[in-house]
Amino acid sequence: MNIVQHLQDQAQRYPHQLAIVAPQWRGDRHISFAGLEDYGARVATLLRQHGLQAGDRVLVLQPMSIELYGVLAALFRLGLVAMFLDPGAGMTHVERCCQLQPPQALIASSRAHWLRLRSPALRRIPCQFVIGCPVPGAVSLRRAALLPGDRQIVACDADTPALLTFTSGSTGQPKAALRTHGFLLAQYRVLGEVLALKSGAIEITTLPIFLLANLAAGLTSVIADGDLRFPGRIRVARVLRQIRQYQPDRMVASPAFLQCLADYCCQRHLPLPSLSQVFSGGAAVEPQLVQKLQAIAPQAQVTIVYGSTEAEPIAHLPSQSVSSRDWQATAQGKGLLVGHPVDSIQLRILRQQLGKSIAPYDRQSFVQDCLPLGEVGEIVVSGDHVLSGYLQGQGDEET
Repeated sequence: MNIVQHLQDQAQRYPHQLAIVAPQWRGDRHISFAGLEDYGARVATLLRQHGLQAGDRVLVLQPMSIELYGVLAALFRLGLVAMFLDPGAGMTHVERCCQLQPPQALIASSRAHWLRLRSPALRRIPCQFVIGCPVPGAVSLRRAALLPGDRQIVACDADTPALLTFTSGSTGQPKAALRTHGFLLAQYRVLGEVLALKSGAIEITTLPIFLLANLAAGLTSVIADGDLRFPGRIRVARVLRQIRQYQPDRMVASPAFLQCLADYCCQRHLPLPSLSQVFSGGAAVEPQLVQKLQAIAPQAQVTIVYGSTEAEPIAHLPSQSVSSRDWQATAQGKGLLVGHPVDSIQLRILRQQLGKSIAPYDRQSFVQDCLPLGEVGEIVVSGDHVLSGYLQGQGDEET
């Protein structure tokens, strides 16, 4: 099943419901589920007219926005592979990633297109599109508004590639993580259970993959107002304006983002009464942050979500299930609680082998290296939403 069919289903069920609210300096922009479906279909027509075919890789350089998710809907619809890298990691990183997996097309913001002046790899990409103001040598995505929507959805099986991302490569060659349509669907199902995704809810979010899950589930996503590359430097007043205006009942954000929000509200005694659920993960969630969040949103359930790039989520922990003795143990240096494994994860603890590559196991040797309850070691997991390896095995052994 093509992942974009979930978006199409929501467009049919809730055509007029807001799908995404995106902040802009001139005022917020909104798009409904039907509007997003239509936008993605028109962009798909434009991409098909320029010769892109199923399986082609398309590098996307665009922050969280309505355009980003419309483009993703178009790419998935055509069976194209959305490719993401971090330009902030440096131009050497950009060159390496494009050398490892040369993209057939580039879709980027006007600002990101300036990187072509510094990157031979970006200039070599044969087909270029721009989001926003026109730039020389790139086709404007605004042309899609004049085209009929491509209503065809390319049939996909579980192994059809959908999303290609790269590690920063700070320790050497970047590693490519390829997520298939089957993987994304499995991840959506798990996130739906852990995050209790329900259509009609309103959520402020800062994390791209969670917004994608929201679209599949029929939630309204309000993209937090700020530069989400630096969540610890947000201007909290802007986010509070969104909370007052849209009255979200949910929030999903990194600990750094929530720390800024909690500190600001605690200092000014500003409650957040609309929130009934707050989820945080992606980095260590300290007990002090959980306690501050409970102080400003006492009616909310604060949940810690634990995972990694290769397996998200692995475990989750509602704060109400943590006792004062647990918090005290954490304060004494006994570690941060991250909860119980999600139902769809198989988890074991291996004996510590830090610094050593772990060779492929046979069943007997794996069982022998697994530790009993209460022993400290290395966490290993498997499941349908766990990557089985990096693309072409590059980086598997040391990881």
